Amino acid sequence: MSQHFLLSAAARTLSLAKVMRMTEDQARDAFRAIRWAATDGDPVCGKCGCCECYTFKARRIFKCKGCGAQFSVTSGTIFASRKMDLRDILGAIAIFVNGAKGHSALQLSRDLDCQYKTAFVLSHKIREALASEQMASELAGEVEVDGAYFGGYVKPANRREDRKDRRRKVHQSGKRQVVVVARERGGETLTHVAKSEAEGVPFVLGTVAHGATVHADEASHWDNLEARFLTKRINHSVEYSSAESCTNQAESFFSRLRRAEIGTHHRIAGRYLSAYAQEMAWREDNRRISNGEQFLMATGAALAHPVSRQWKGYWQR
Repeated sequence: MSQHFLLSAAARTLSLAKVMRMTEDQARDAFRAIRWAATDGDPVCGKCGCCECYTFKARRIFKCKGCGAQFSVTSGTIFASRKMDLRDILGAIAIFVNGAKGHSALQLSRDLDCQYKTAFVLSHKIREALASEQMASELAGEVEVDGAYFGGYVKPANRREDRKDRRRKVHQSGKRQVVVVARERGGETLTHVAKSEAEGVPFVLGTVAHGATVHADEASHWDNLEARFLTKRINHSVEYSSAESCTNQAESFFSRLRRAEIGTHHRIAGRYLSAYAQEMAWREDNRRISNGEQFLMATGAALAHPVSRQWKGYWQR
């Protein structure tokens, strides 16, 4: 029997111990090598694009010879205006990507010995950077679409006869929302958060390329997809999957997101559900690459992302 990839040595190419043993200068060199990979770590001015810069060793900043602008290794990125050491930021990213089902902000605050708010904002900055890489994607080929309720909680009554069907709109608390997923087989996973699954139809129409084959269940709102796509439907009340159609890969994503919500974060507020869904989509798409590659992808995405408008500083603005 072949060994699962996640249990193999190929999946482990990142050592958290080595990251946390870095000096601040080594961490800065790592940031330079990742941010300015095209110039082998030589700084590039973010304002004029000049590659010739002065170096101030005492202040750890650069000054552009062209326009005179001063900048640091994190200026203009999502980590701008930082107070945390660069080594701790690298450690936070390493811890973040190592969580197969996510990593809670409370646990991260304990790992880094920082305030919960700092860990919460730092985690969301990483999520925002990862989500930005998937915003412009378009799915094609075989695509599975489905929706499921997440966020909030409605405690069931003790007696069976007193329990209500929490899937019905009249019994919703208002906190729960639907995550609609469109997952290309062998490709990327894109998500959308809405009040109901029917509101995900425009998302699918705008995300999936014309002429693709879409797999969906028998819900009536998916009938609107038949005019544009070749649709294959599966009746889940009769069978889970068939030779013609199934949504197993979409259900696999929901399983990962459900375990993250229940087992890792325990509670996801509705306003942040989209960020967590996009994080789980990134994890699902990159689950077959090593944690070292995931670390480089996450760090590169964060350093390529501009200053966040929502998560600027150390708390939400």
